[in-house]
Amino acid sequence: MADSSFDIVSKFDKQEIANAVNAAGKEIATRYDFKNVGASIDLSGETITMKASSEERCKAVLDVLQTWLVKRKVSLKHLELPDAPRLSGKEYRLDATLKEGISQENAKKINKLIRDEGPKGVKSQIQGDELRVTSKSRDDLQAVQRMLQAAELDVALTFTNYR
Repeated sequence: MADSSFDIVSKFDKQEIANAVNAAGKEIATRYDFKNVGASIDLSGETITMKASSEERCKAVLDVLQTWLVKRKVSLKHLELPDAPRLSGKEYRLDATLKEGISQENAKKINKLIRDEGPKGVKSQIQGDELRVTSKSRDDLQAVQRMLQAAELDVALTFTNYR
């Protein structure tokens, strides 16, 4: 019997992020607490830029964005945020970059976790910014998926190419 396998990747749906940014923009435009503070949100490439006239309003724009991302089932682990909004002229700006792919450091952590805590017949190997997990038993592969979902990792994981 052939080995079963699946890939562990960290990718997001660009359309879902665009939808979340647009919905957050509409909410910001209509909410009373954002009137006359110059609050806005914009997506350009891999960066989401949030602007407002005060630091607190800029953080509130971020909160609205995070709410919409969660509603659209996009993990907040894809957002890389600076510590605090920065002053740019008369407005505060917050640039959140979107990250996808598993770094070598995180891939090694996941690989070690699978070797140490996973079922015995499971093998995993790093392939660029993703991992391939193979085993003779599909039940073992599902056990690895459950274990990784329960683990507290710094990266949002998606399981693809299951066969």
